[in-house]
Amino acid sequence: MTFPGTSSITDVPGIEVGHAQDDAALTGCTVLICRKGAVAGVDVRGSAPGTRETDLLNPINLVEKVHAVLLAGGSAFGLDAAAGIMHYLEEQKIGFNAGIAKVPIVPGAILFDLAIGNKNVRPDAEMGYNACLSASSAPCKEGNVGAGAGASVGKMFGMTLAMKSGLGSASIRIGGLVVGAIVAVNAFGDIINPDNGEILAGLRSGKFGPLHVGSKNYFADTLAMLKKPFGRAVLGFASRTNTVIGAVATNARLTKSEATKVAQMAHDGLARAVRPAHTMLDGDTLFALSTGNRKSDVTSIGAFAAEAMTQAILRAVNMAMPAGGIPGLNR
Repeated sequence: MTFPGTSSITDVPGIEVGHAQDDAALTGCTVLICRKGAVAGVDVRGSAPGTRETDLLNPINLVEKVHAVLLAGGSAFGLDAAAGIMHYLEEQKIGFNAGIAKVPIVPGAILFDLAIGNKNVRPDAEMGYNACLSASSAPCKEGNVGAGAGASVGKMFGMTLAMKSGLGSASIRIGGLVVGAIVAVNAFGDIINPDNGEILAGLRSGKFGPLHVGSKNYFADTLAMLKKPFGRAVLGFASRTNTVIGAVATNARLTKSEATKVAQMAHDGLARAVRPAHTMLDGDTLFALSTGNRKSDVTSIGAFAAEAMTQAILRAVNMAMPAGGIPGLNR
């Protein structure tokens, strides 16, 4: 398990990231801005997604490029933040040229964080606009920021035994190529160190306090619970407050079909670090963005997108501070 210090999705030329959040309400949003546009694809693997403008990313459809991607908390209410992003981009005269107007293309995805903080406060247009104002190509902030402000993991038995998660980012350089990832980790399951299979964050057993993270038997292990009759029985009313949402980006030249394939492969990185992944109770959604013209093959870009996604997920839990009465690793 490695954590490449300052590596971030903003290492990909043409990608800016901004966050806005309500620290008291524990919710927020994150925007990825592509001022010159980016060829984009998407892959939805979870069965409880909340998304916006994903149909237009289908390779058979007209629009080739997007101008921003929204990642937000607030459940479906959080999709309102996209209006603020569109307003900002319109002011900057950025968008799809429809002749009489430039229409910003802003796909997005949300996660459910209403069970922590204040359920009546959700990302809105003002928060989306403010996230744009903070956007830059500097290494993006991680942990309890933006879409990760109210993120948590290990919620099989609700928030009582859950752990705080957050937002993470990472990048990988291959010569002149850069592949980056950003992700808000709000999973039903546990976060796993793929190097040794150990649980880093997730469903707690309740036997130890937060200062004993890492102690033997601290984690209940969601998969182990699913082996038990009472564990399977609880799925009928288990927490539906889940979803991992994120994006990968590269300066390689990709078509819409190729970007879609990269988004698919990026989910392999999610599955390496989240156990179980892509459940009926998650809405796991990943976007892929191509901002450059460097030549490469899709297989290599997809493979490193998966690696960057795994690293970003691990950073998301390791950078998360306690909040809402649940422990975090960055204490």
